[in-house]
Amino acid sequence: MELPRIRPTRAEIDLGALVRNLRTLRAAAQGAGVLAMVKADAYGHGATLVAPALEAEGVELLGVALVEEGLALRAAGVRGEILVLGGAYAGGWEALVEARLLPAVFREDHLDALAAAARRQGLEPRAHLKVDTGMARLGALPEEVPGLLARARSLGVVLEGVLSHFANADLANAGTTQGQLDQFRSLLAQVDAAGVRTRWRHLANSAALIALPPSRDGRALNLVRPGLALYGLSPAPWISPARPLEPVLSWKTEVIHLKFVPAGTSVSYGGTWTAQRRSRIATLPVGYADGYPRRLSNRAQVLVRGARAPVVGRVCMDLCMVDVTDVPGVDLGDEVVLIGRQGAGEIGAAEMAGWLETMSYEVLCGVGARVPRLAVRGADAGLRAVP
Repeated sequence: MELPRIRPTRAEIDLGALVRNLRTLRAAAQGAGVLAMVKADAYGHGATLVAPALEAEGVELLGVALVEEGLALRAAGVRGEILVLGGAYAGGWEALVEARLLPAVFREDHLDALAAAARRQGLEPRAHLKVDTGMARLGALPEEVPGLLARARSLGVVLEGVLSHFANADLANAGTTQGQLDQFRSLLAQVDAAGVRTRWRHLANSAALIALPPSRDGRALNLVRPGLALYGLSPAPWISPARPLEPVLSWKTEVIHLKFVPAGTSVSYGGTWTAQRRSRIATLPVGYADGYPRRLSNRAQVLVRGARAPVVGRVCMDLCMVDVTDVPGVDLGDEVVLIGRQGAGEIGAAEMAGWLETMSYEVLCGVGARVPRLAVRGADAGLRAVP
């Protein structure tokens, strides 16, 4: 049962901007296919909103980190190819095969478990081989690749792709990145020499897709994996595509209480902010339980009536306060923008990340599950909530 949306705090997801970003990135990919990353609830944007829109645009694959994420997309009606980049854990292979998900594999026990699960269900085992070219996270080491290719052949596992992952593609110093690219090409030559014909070969994340053309030539490296850029943010300040990207997520709420407090009044827990003058304080129904971190206390700003107002006092679990003394006319029910545009003003996820001393990925992924995601298309008024 879908619950009614009562609290005004919400994240609006502009599917029109998402589609335009995809088209911008497709143009940059110069013929390579697109594996659109929708892991971590589509980077906090709501995977069950985002994935169908990307599928309708004809992306070649969707990428998730967990089997559970792939199962949720299947339950939402997504029927296209879904690659589970983190592979499966013990006990997850049966569910993965039954849902027709593609796993990344990088150990012999992965191949064994996949083949056994597929055999029990009468299906062909399919996978992408993940290799480690310098990230030192997941993936087979180069010296392990020949043995894995032989094991896959003996078990009848069809390797439809080979992939690796850049560690530093968003850094201006490209030495490590070039080394990973060279090693990946060498590994692909090993795969070819072993007689394995893979459909997809992919290494390029958002940064490499935009800034490193050799990582997605449309032939030898014929698939790209945009993530952050798909959602309208650049992976680094120095990286920008030929056409601007559009932020897809706006985080909004409303003023639910207003009061004047005299000079000397402390606001919120611990009295970390004290009014230096008679001040007008607005209370907002959003807090750290929604992913608006306590660290934003006395650091962040919001937009109300097109102007910036500072967050004052400690952010609470469900509420926070802002000083609107210098914003004329603020009233109950006024829209407040935490991330996004209002009038001529804008607060981006990257700016919030600066206040938090982190990166925009973490800000977006941190928007809490109890904040409903509402699909919008540009100026369309129709909204659809996703629990």
